[in-house]
Amino acid sequence: MNVPESFRYTSDHEWVSIEGDIATVGVTDHAQEELTDVVFVELPDAGRAVSKGEAIAVVESVKAASDIFSPVTGEVTEGNAAAEGEPALVNTDPHGTGWIFKVRMSDPSELDGMMNAAAYRELIS
Repeated sequence: MNVPESFRYTSDHEWVSIEGDIATVGVTDHAQEELTDVVFVELPDAGRAVSKGEAIAVVESVKAASDIFSPVTGEVTEGNAAAEGEPALVNTDPHGTGWIFKVRMSDPSELDGMMNAAAYRELIS
């Protein structure tokens, strides 16, 4: 199971990678395995204000549709058009080119409550 060490994780199986005040968000390798073949990604609009815990995107697979929640409060800076056009990226590269959206964080301290890689591995084991 691929669990990048530098990421933060939510109990909803989203990962967060931080660069400055920008949080890149995607679904974990574990989540994409549970979903199986992703066939559709609905992205949030850039400029949208979001609150921590708010459902702002959808990933649909042949099995189910899953809401993707914003792990932080802030403003969406972009959605991943590549994943929207080629939803299989969420399966083939969930921690890389298959990211879902980016948020400019208004309160970086919200990251403090997220799991590190070791804690996330324990959650999914």
